[in-house]
Amino acid sequence: MRWSLTLIIRRLSENTINKIAAGEVIERPSSAVKELVENAIDAGAHDIRVVMAGGGRELILISDDGCGMGPHDLELAVERHATSKLREDDLSDIRTMGFRGEALPSIAAVSHLTMISRAQDHEESWKITIDGGHKKRLQPAARKAGTHIEVRDLFYATPARLKFLKTDRTEFNYALDVIKRLAMAYPEVGFSLMDGDRRAFQVSAAQGELLEVRLRRLVAILGPEFGNNIMAIDVSREDEGGAVTLTGYAGLPTYNRGNARYQYLFVNGRPVKDKLLNGAVRGAYMDFVARNRHPVVALFLTVPTAMVDVNVHPAKAEVRFRDSGLIRGLIVGALRRALTAAGHRVATTGGQSALSAFQPGRDRASLPQYSGRSQTSFPTPPAAYNAGLGERSLDFQHPLEPGFAPPAGRVETDLEQDDNEVAYPLGAARGQLHETYIVSQTRDGIIIVDQHAAHERLVYERLKADLITRDVPRQLLLIPEVVELEQEVVDRLVARADELCDLGLSLEEFGPGAVVVRELPALLGDTDIRGLVRDLGDDLMALDQTLLLSEWLADICSTMACHGSVRAGRRLTHAEMNALLRQMEQTPHSGQCNHGRPTYVDLKLSDIERLFGRR
Repeated sequence: MRWSLTLIIRRLSENTINKIAAGEVIERPSSAVKELVENAIDAGAHDIRVVMAGGGRELILISDDGCGMGPHDLELAVERHATSKLREDDLSDIRTMGFRGEALPSIAAVSHLTMISRAQDHEESWKITIDGGHKKRLQPAARKAGTHIEVRDLFYATPARLKFLKTDRTEFNYALDVIKRLAMAYPEVGFSLMDGDRRAFQVSAAQGELLEVRLRRLVAILGPEFGNNIMAIDVSREDEGGAVTLTGYAGLPTYNRGNARYQYLFVNGRPVKDKLLNGAVRGAYMDFVARNRHPVVALFLTVPTAMVDVNVHPAKAEVRFRDSGLIRGLIVGALRRALTAAGHRVATTGGQSALSAFQPGRDRASLPQYSGRSQTSFPTPPAAYNAGLGERSLDFQHPLEPGFAPPAGRVETDLEQDDNEVAYPLGAARGQLHETYIVSQTRDGIIIVDQHAAHERLVYERLKADLITRDVPRQLLLIPEVVELEQEVVDRLVARADELCDLGLSLEEFGPGAVVVRELPALLGDTDIRGLVRDLGDDLMALDQTLLLSEWLADICSTMACHGSVRAGRRLTHAEMNALLRQMEQTPHSGQCNHGRPTYVDLKLSDIERLFGRR
């Protein structure tokens, strides 16, 4: 049996069309906030105030001091695809935040919307109301120059959409993130966001040179830690379409986060979440942060409008570049140069965290308890106290007198100050703790170095440099090492034998389930060959097979460097410790190990003195 179906094509109603558009443009309350605030920015506002209630479901109020609208423009603004921002219908030359003419009618189709506006050169203000897409008659109103928009009961006309919204707090935080990103891009504009009667965010309009006021705005939003742990970015490149400029600030590798939320990217002043840009940032930091960590950046890309298409997403969250290779190369190159210039710098957050651990009273449960001045209770002395140590310690409690000499048997440690060594950036080594950490003295503080992490970075950078020149020094093994592995792992290693040989590791299959290693990179010295080969095999099994050769080699170099570095638990001489410090100062990126962890912590003397009440 065959079914017959007669198709009747009909035109959708204007209200239905607006609801469909609302589903694309207005995904949640923060989407409405974004569109309306962008309109205020395009109107030349210098002060934008936003109030939300119920996470934006109940109420969104937005007021600005922009150019405003007269009665004719106010009525036309709520019509679909009516806009003042697109000249000559040229979609290749978009210089404003909004340009589609969809936002206002889309919001009005699913809410109760009221707009009051007064043009700067008019003496009268006017109000228009739209309920669920039904426009009411224009009315006079009282309003200073600018525009006031009130959105109530968002999505009341499409109740199914309300089921997909999250809690009021979560929806408000989405809107807060939108406001913060726009505030970063426009430091000359003041922004305010209130959650009911609570002011959640406020920044004032700034004046001055763009890079300076932008940094102040970023620090105001992201906190002083951002300002203390960043590298300035300012590069440009000429293209046949015009100049492409990249400015902004990038965090040190050791100043990172657990997700990419703190990567703020802007194209021609428009906040975007673009895969190409995020991939470029990830590629630039590939050698410096762990795979599950993400750098903090705020980058502002300015390109000729003909080189970028912002018309590929209804919410304008994505862009497309005419020459994506140029953009990616510009970002990666600029960040790499900044990272190299940063040298051995590490984030100040490490030192601050270490100092906070020393704060008095941090863990009072583990401290001796006392009450009053004279009744002090101490833990029971160790058994060694009864072996004469207690009596001998009393000798040190006598007042110092002229000619005082320490008791017989006391060993004096001579720590003569060497001003030349202390003047180095990483100072002069003063000792080693637990055969793992080097303690160094600088002119203004103390530095604690993780000897394994530091040497791991040095070996890694040396391996990479040798790989570039194709001149990796090799060490021939007198007795080749046979390593037994699973056959699948053997197959992977043998398939990559040529690339491993370029790194100085010569291996070949040695019967079923085994490989034989004949040469090692000389830098690795006396290392655990079996452990190294097994780790390399594990890396090959875990790594994505679509990785570029350069990325794969970087991972292999990292694994080799880990096996070839000074291990924790090895006692170093004074000369070896100072030699390690000097090499760190001369090696780029030595502030973090291959896994993104800091190689040293810098404790300033002024902060240490505060711990003891000296300041």
